[in-house]
Amino acid sequence: MSFLLRDLVFEDIETIGRLENELFPTDAWPLEMFYSEYFQPDTRRYILAEVDGQAVGYAGLMVIDTTADIQTIGVLSRFEGQGIGRAMLTELLAEARRRGADNVMLEVRADNPRAQNLYARFGFEKIHTRKKYYRDGVDAWVMRLVLPAEGSCTP
Repeated sequence: MSFLLRDLVFEDIETIGRLENELFPTDAWPLEMFYSEYFQPDTRRYILAEVDGQAVGYAGLMVIDTTADIQTIGVLSRFEGQGIGRAMLTELLAEARRRGADNVMLEVRADNPRAQNLYARFGFEKIHTRKKYYRDGVDAWVMRLVLPAEGSCTP
């Protein structure tokens, strides 16, 4: 299966909102948050993954000074395991490096081993647990990647 990664455009925001509600029903961001994120291009970048013109995933990054934060990353379950999440993460890490970040942070649900394993393959390490971080009471793992000065972050 082939897919396309591209930058999010304004017209994609409502689509992203629908995907967000499908992917993260308990903790979905309100649509207004995506609009707010979109209008901060100096510190944010969001990308969309498409298969045959259909949005199947998205991811976002915030970079302030030398620290980047993976704001969100998600792929519809029927498209998991096709390399889309890996490709989006690779692109966000490259963007973090372009913007001068030397480390990348993220939170991931403690009950999501698939995502944890993806991040670990890229070199992220668990550095903290945020107890009952999510609305349904699940803990979050805080993970960090120290970006190498040169080379690739692709496992």
